[in-house]
Order: sequence, then structure tokens, then C-alpha cells
Amino acid sequence: MDIVGSVAVQIFYMIAILALVSSGLAIIFGMMRVINLAHGEFLMLGAYAAVVATKAGVNIWISMFIIAPIFVGIVGVIVERLVIRFLYGRMMDTLLATWALSLLFIGVMTTIFGNATQSITAPVGTFSMGDYSESVYRLLIIAFAVVSMLGIYLVLRHTRLGLIARGTMQNADMASALGISPQRVYTITFGLGAALTGFAGAVLAPVSGLLPTMGATYIAKAFITVIGGGQVIVTGTSSAAVLFGTVNQVTTILTTPVIGTVALFVAALILLRALPQGITGRFFRRGL
Repeated sequence: MDIVGSVAVQIFYMIAILALVSSGLAIIFGMMRVINLAHGEFLMLGAYAAVVATKAGVNIWISMFIIAPIFVGIVGVIVERLVIRFLYGRMMDTLLATWALSLLFIGVMTTIFGNATQSITAPVGTFSMGDYSESVYRLLIIAFAVVSMLGIYLVLRHTRLGLIARGTMQNADMASALGISPQRVYTITFGLGAALTGFAGAVLAPVSGLLPTMGATYIAKAFITVIGGGQVIVTGTSSAAVLFGTVNQVTTILTTPVIGTVALFVAALILLRALPQGITGRFFRRGL
């Protein structure tokens, strides 16, 4: 039973990572239909913000929960105002622009911090499961993912901001006729998506080495999770994270991490071949 518990923690941990790194993209790409190739760099900026603040003497929890999301959220607002707002409805142009932003962010951070790996220590220790030892921080990451997805659901479903955002994305002209500024809604929504991504990067900082190029590790998995989930943001992203996270981690445990990643991509190909509109294109269509 000890090994079963340990394996379960590892599987839920991988599911949580996919959910966290995909949550911001689910809003920016899933709701706004903006192909943000700088998503991985938003993660990287969040991680560096947490590390720099923590090494400067700020409490690690404040760094992760407040400083990193606010910093990346502000960066997201600036990016939306200066670049993205001129490219809505032009997916290829948005793709090229965000790719250029990705290279810019990597170049700037490399100039500032160099290519040396940086890290911070996880703020909690380990616990034992018989002969096996697991990090308490892994359990916290699982909890963070659950709270994040639940928070997105509650905001979109039960708040005025969520209602306005969903309505504006569906029919901007009608929202404008009702006195709502679509541009302001786009800016706020993009900023919140960026802030969620920054939070995810900060949360992952203690368990991953920090490099300016670290975003490349997560961006493909994030896009696959969001696309595999389909148009229903929370339910789709959560369902895809469960499926792909389980496939990835079970295969990793049985073989190697490289084969586990390959299995994830193969599972994504099979899913999109069988369900071109994603999981929620066939199931959970009335969800959010």
C-alpha cells in the first residue's frame, strides 16, 4: 500500500503541474483566442520574480502569492496594450508577435541573470509513507492547482467580472452597445491570464531549475492540455490535465521521463484524432 500511495502522489502531482501551467493559457487562448507563444516566458518571469524577491529577503509565500502574479500581470497588461490589442482576429500575426516577445524576454533575462541555473529551497520538508518519502511541497502544489481551477470557475461563473468577460468574448459589439468597453475587458482578461501564469511559474520555482529558457519545458504541454480540453475552459483544461498527467506519469514510472513525455504527445495525437474539438467538444459541453 505504501508504493500505491507514493505513485498516487506522483500522478496527482503531474496532473497539478499541467493544470497550473495551463490555467493562464486557458484564459488567454481558450477565451480570447490569442496564440501566446510567450506563455512559457510568462512562467519564467513569474519564477524569477519569486526567486529575486525571496533572495532579497521577502517571505517566500508573499513572493509566490503576491509579488510574482502582480509583476507578470503588469507585464501582461503592457504587452496587451502595446502589441496584442492591434492583432485581435489575426492569429498568424499574433503568433509571430508573441514569438518575437518570447525571444525578447529570453534575451533580456539572459543579459540580466546569465545562463547559470538559479533556485530557491522548497519552504516545507518531507513526509514518510512506509519505506517511501515524499515532499510536502508536492501536496501543496496539488492543493494550489485545485484552488486555482476552482477560483477560475467561481470568478467566471458567479462574478460580474466573469459574466462581462464571457459576454464580451462571445459578442464584443453587443457588449459595446451595453456600455462596456471591450478593449478594457480584453486588457483585464489578458492581465489576469498572465498573472495566473506568473503564479504558476512562482509555484514551480522551488521544484525546477531556473533558466531564461525554462519556458520551453512547459509551453508545448500547456498548449496540448488546453487544446485537448476543448472550448469549455475549466472543465476541459482539468479533464485534459487528468488524462495527460496520468499517461505521462504512469509511463515515466514504468520507463523513463523521456518516454513519459513521448507518451503524453502520443496520447494528445490520439485524442485530437478521435475528438477534433477536444474532450468538451464531445462531453461536458454545458460546463465552464
